[in-house]
Amino acid sequence: MIPVTAQLSLNEEELEWDFIRASGPGGQNVNKVSSAVQLRFDVRRSASLPEEVKERLMHLAGRRITQAGVLVIDARRYRNQEANRQDALQRLIALIRKAGAQPKKRKATHPSAAARAARREEKRRRALIKRYRRPPTEWD
Repeated sequence: MIPVTAQLSLNEEELEWDFIRASGPGGQNVNKVSSAVQLRFDVRRSASLPEEVKERLMHLAGRRITQAGVLVIDARRYRNQEANRQDALQRLIALIRKAGAQPKKRKATHPSAAARAARREEKRRRALIKRYRRPPTEWD
């Protein structure tokens, strides 16, 4: 089990690792060693996460999540496989922690009297500036 928060932990068997060749610096090693990591985590079928966390995670993941609900994290920042593996895992944990946090409910508020007065004053100033930009009429 991989601890995420005090209440959440991931089962390691839910993670699928693929190792691919990475582009970029590394010399001839680039053509020989599969140092880039692709971490796949099936969010929809995960038994480790509660439903509300799954929903927030899928929303947060954006284009990293497939139509089937699989979260894909590419890690190719480092030149060795183990560092990229740790990087991918840390990014997944950070994303799940962010999804696990309860969003605060927005408390409906009204603008204060001072804010309303400031808005009206700014509107009056802008109207005056625009009035002076107009071409003169025959009444002016």
